[in-house]
Amino acid sequence: MRSRLVPFAASAVLVPALVLAGCSGDDGSKDASASSSQTPSESGSATTKPYLPVPDGVELTAQGSRLDLGKPAVVAYEPRQDTVGVLDVKVTSMEKTTFAASFKGWQIDEATKKTNPYFVHATVKNVGKSDLGGRPVPLYIVDGRNTLIEASMFKSTFKPCPSRPFPKKFGHGDTVKACLVYLSPRHGDLTAVSFRPTQAFDPITWTGELTRPGADQPKKDDKGKKKQGKKG
Repeated sequence: MRSRLVPFAASAVLVPALVLAGCSGDDGSKDASASSSQTPSESGSATTKPYLPVPDGVELTAQGSRLDLGKPAVVAYEPRQDTVGVLDVKVTSMEKTTFAASFKGWQIDEATKKTNPYFVHATVKNVGKSDLGGRPVPLYIVDGRNTLIEASMFKSTFKPCPSRPFPKKFGHGDTVKACLVYLSPRHGDLTAVSFRPTQAFDPITWTGELTRPGADQPKKDDKGKKKQGKKG
């Protein structure tokens, strides 16, 4: 029996992905392009005053920072009341795939066929004091319509990209290499990966080249210029 893939309705296999509309409203939706008084930074320099309480010695990346793939950001958020999580996040690659290439053996319904599947790889380290075990990785993608899309979580094994929450125990110093699956509605694009925990937060974003799963990542020479990976 083949597994079924149903992204926006309850399923025994795939936890529904959440699409956050591009306009603010009472339903908690988020505008991916909303701005704040913070000055964006390409380098991700630290803020002078943390927007949340963090351990001594931790410097948070400025809100509004625009980073290249492979550049780290230190971020803080409140996964629940009275709990502050602090993470060192590095988005390493963004991949555009197809259902034919990566979902062989899955039953794909008509609604799902109208989405574009993407994989996002990131390395995440807990640099705070809170145990974030079992919490979802707090990253979204931004589509071409300035809409935030939450990762889809699989209840069964999905080998091409596991897309799991943090481990049951994820305390200070613990690190995971995450692969997240996103299904962009209406054949949407992936224009950036975004950390945006609240509506008022000026998002920290990563952008870069879209690759295909299994392709070599571009490397940089000593002068910072990209070298071409091996061709498949």
